[in-house]
Amino acid sequence: MTLTKRQKEVLDFLVSFHNKHGYSPSFEEMARSLKLTSLATVHKHITTLERKGFIRRGYNQSRSIEVLNLPKPVREQVLDRHTVELPLLGRIAAGRPLEAVEERETLSLGEFARSDKSFVLQVKGNSMIEDHIMNGDYVVIEPTQVANPGETVVALVGNDEATLKRFYREAGGKIRLQPANSEMPPIIVAAADVKIQGRVVGVLRKY
Repeated sequence: MTLTKRQKEVLDFLVSFHNKHGYSPSFEEMARSLKLTSLATVHKHITTLERKGFIRRGYNQSRSIEVLNLPKPVREQVLDRHTVELPLLGRIAAGRPLEAVEERETLSLGEFARSDKSFVLQVKGNSMIEDHIMNGDYVVIEPTQVANPGETVVALVGNDEATLKRFYREAGGKIRLQPANSEMPPIIVAAADVKIQGRVVGVLRKY
């Protein structure tokens, strides 16, 4: 739970005062040091900090404020707000094309994708190993229907088979889906038979 700027100042003062003196400040000391207009304002901030779980007060005891939890740094709070759950939609062929089957799973990938429109596919096969995309890896996909030459894309071939390959245009209205494995031939098909579903923006590997 986040704090306002003023609430953070009160909490910081509680911590620094206790570290210096070994006990909690009085309401009067807090009001004076923080230039708060009244003891009622101090009480309001203390009550809010307690409600949010940052401090605990002893019942009817003077100087009995205990700090329980410090707020995260601003950078961590920003990262938390941007963390997204990406849908794991299925498995994608990196050898022969396979049907991409939807599955009801998610992966938390806030560090890899900031858009909730991105999704994840798990690689099956070894056709992209020379690009360091291995069997069992997870690829983070940014949805798009267009691609630049050389980009690694999810391509739907023949309306029902999806594959992960590098994308190139060839003469005569052909598309070359190039594996990153010198032992495997490219897939060359008419442009009309290929639909780009997205491009790879990240690769994840579990060991």
